Amino acid sequence: MKTFLRANWQNLIMANYEIDPKILIPYLPKGVELDYFEGKTYVSLVGFLFKDSTIFGIPIPYMGTFEEVNLRFYVIRKVGNENRRGVVFINETVPNKLVAWVANKLYKEHYIAIPTRHEWNFTANRKEVEYQWKVNKSWNSIQVVASTTKCKMEVESIEEFIFEHYFGYTKVNSEKSIEYKINHPSWEINTINNYQINCDFAAFYGNDFEALNKSKPHSVMLAEGSDISVDWKRNSF
Repeated sequence: MKTFLRANWQNLIMANYEIDPKILIPYLPKGVELDYFEGKTYVSLVGFLFKDSTIFGIPIPYMGTFEEVNLRFYVIRKVGNENRRGVVFINETVPNKLVAWVANKLYKEHYIAIPTRHEWNFTANRKEVEYQWKVNKSWNSIQVVASTTKCKMEVESIEEFIFEHYFGYTKVNSEKSIEYKINHPSWEINTINNYQINCDFAAFYGNDFEALNKSKPHSVMLAEGSDISVDWKRNSF
């Protein structure tokens, strides 16, 4: 049972904010370090569509396609001569309680289930992608308008830094962490023409992230996405 999950991730929006690394230290799993890009640390507000999900090759009836919204930051785990670049999730949001329960139970993640929805409008030259999630009876949202033209990420660019992390790390407690592997090809990206973010970071993610309510993102990106898989193997350390 090498592969736990397969799915197709589509139209991933990443809104990336510079953040004081001191804010992230309490969320840092033991055994990993913060990952820096040009001397700065970032959190990303992420929205995407999780499509045609299967667990151990078995389709998830009625719940295999759904939106996910998450807030994440970037870390490195050094294993011998290898630097494993990964992400840590502050919170992950899906609309289905069962999906959230399975992820939390097996991977000790921080999923919650709340109402979500999305809207896509595509023409030959233009993509409008929006994800929404409901918090305290109010709809939060992240939206981009982008070109349909696709391009590869430049080496050592901010886009490569944000997208090219292939491990997930979870803080179980102060003494134990979990590592798992996410597999997908390098994604192509679309040029962003405009964006709009309506997110109450403090209400949803806690007072540690209240400053983001008044911050503009350093960058906003849209990736085409691809088929992905998550390895069943989980390393505790």
